[in-house]
Amino acid sequence: MSQLTHIYRSILRELRKSAVAPRKANKTVASNFRSIANNYRISGSPSVLQDLRNALLFLKSQRQHKVLIDRYNPLVDLTPEERIKATARRVGLDMPIEHKPE
Repeated sequence: MSQLTHIYRSILRELRKSAVAPRKANKTVASNFRSIANNYRISGSPSVLQDLRNALLFLKSQRQHKVLIDRYNPLVDLTPEERIKATARRVGLDMPIEHKPE
């Protein structure tokens, strides 16, 4: 299998892994990578192959970054009120119940 085919398939795999919907890669992005791969076949320029490798590395790094943020910063998806309550619970406190005038 040629280097181009290997890199192109790896890019498609990364696009599927990083997609929001399970196993649904963005068709526009995939077609852009396909056109870049076709340009490499036509021109044979090593810089195009290096660009594809860099794109693959970027996609892998971006996905790993999201995994690490989710793992080590669980408060990232919370609203400000939920974040305050979670922080208070983390140090052993509960937030006071607010008085609501009726």
